[in-house]
Amino acid sequence: MEEIKTTSTIQQYTSATELSLEDQQLLNDAKAAVNTSYAPYSRFHVGCALILENGVIIKGSNQENIAYPSGLCAERVAIFHAGASYPDVPVRTMAITVKAEGYVVDKPITSCGACLQSMSEFELKFNKPMRIILQGETGNIWVADSLRTFIPFMFWVDELTK
Repeated sequence: MEEIKTTSTIQQYTSATELSLEDQQLLNDAKAAVNTSYAPYSRFHVGCALILENGVIIKGSNQENIAYPSGLCAERVAIFHAGASYPDVPVRTMAITVKAEGYVVDKPITSCGACLQSMSEFELKFNKPMRIILQGETGNIWVADSLRTFIPFMFWVDELTK
């Protein structure tokens, strides 16, 4: 037997003022997107904002449906919008934040597996890492240099072409 180890590094900030101005703006845009969320069932609102290499900012928020699988997470709303509107432009950075009804989320929340896999497609398509910024409603901010931080053994297209 051989043991395979992986490590991940996330930069943690205690205040948004420690971020670059571009990252601060992107996080603020994600917080604004939370207010467009439609989450009457989970009461867990997610906002996302991404900036493309051309400087365009795209926002997304989770949109629930009574038939749960029919809803869509904020990250996929934004990334699919980017892919449809700017198919040849890579995503530079994505910021994600949350707000729950009834309690305060005071730590960063990572994206679900389906969102991470969908986001990873853009790293693969453009052969370029996508930075991720995460913050709860309050509290510390996490910044990762690539999606591999969250899913180091992600499914890649070369697995389909063997």
